[in-house]
Amino acid sequence: MKKAFALALVFATVSLSQVSTAEAVRVRVRTRRTTVVVRTGFPIHRVFPTVVVRPGPVVRVAPRAYLAPVVFGAVVVATLPPPAARPWNAAEVLDREDGWTDFTMNVDRRGSGMLLQIDKGAAQLSFAEIVFENGDTQVVDFNDTVHRTGTYSLLDFRDGRKVDHVRVVAKADTRETEIRLHLLS
Repeated sequence: MKKAFALALVFATVSLSQVSTAEAVRVRVRTRRTTVVVRTGFPIHRVFPTVVVRPGPVVRVAPRAYLAPVVFGAVVVATLPPPAARPWNAAEVLDREDGWTDFTMNVDRRGSGMLLQIDKGAAQLSFAEIVFENGDTQVVDFNDTVHRTGTYSLLDFRDGRKVDHVRVVAKADTRETEIRLHLLS
């Protein structure tokens, strides 16, 4: 009886140590790289990088008409507005090993502008595509430049438009970068 108990105790100890070791291992699933897909009328005309496309939300509104592109001005916002003035925010963590990444964030809310927050390290951005509920699409061109950590004004749309979704093409310039978007009320 004592031997059976001792054997069970050893078995349980070995099993638990293997579970904790397995949890510490980071599993990387390589996804297929593809070229950036843009619709007819997309306002930026340059060769886009090959990207890893992250699975995202099902978009309700497809870009219908592209507005004149906006060149990103890298206007730094000293402090974030209070949470009550930011009805929506979402983040995506980018890994340098993935390279260029294409991701989409579901917004589905009305606002007056958007902020871009870069955390945990610098990021190189190509463009952001903001699609409004009527299909109008505003493209913000970063021209593949690297931006340091901080909070930047991405786009102002003072008329209180409803944003359906935002698509971003970017890559981490450091080991890991977090890109967070804030919708302003």
